[in-house]
Amino acid sequence: MKRRVVIVDDHAAFRRSARRLLELGGFDVVGEAEDGASAVVLVHELEPEVVLLDVALPDMSGFDVAEQLTGPKIVLVSSRERADFGPRVQQSRAIGFIAKNELSTQVLRELLEAA
Repeated sequence: MKRRVVIVDDHAAFRRSARRLLELGGFDVVGEAEDGASAVVLVHELEPEVVLLDVALPDMSGFDVAEQLTGPKIVLVSSRERADFGPRVQQSRAIGFIAKNELSTQVLRELLEAA
């Protein structure tokens, strides 16, 4: 059974490429959001298993969005490196972090299996 995923990122090009990558890798992308407020609503409506969540959103940080979500496994993504966020990644509800240039279905699966 395919894992249901919502992608949250303010860049449409990244959402498109992440969707293609994940769907080719066997994930079921059920929704996309471009900001934190719509992400919270969408995740509550769709109840995905996984949320791929950008750290930098136009209306709030991905860390703030993560605190409002219950249920799905959250994986933070950013064009910046994990070290740039210090202990915030570890202290968040996220199960892990993937730099956008390192996103792959294998890395995502490894995080999900380890959680």
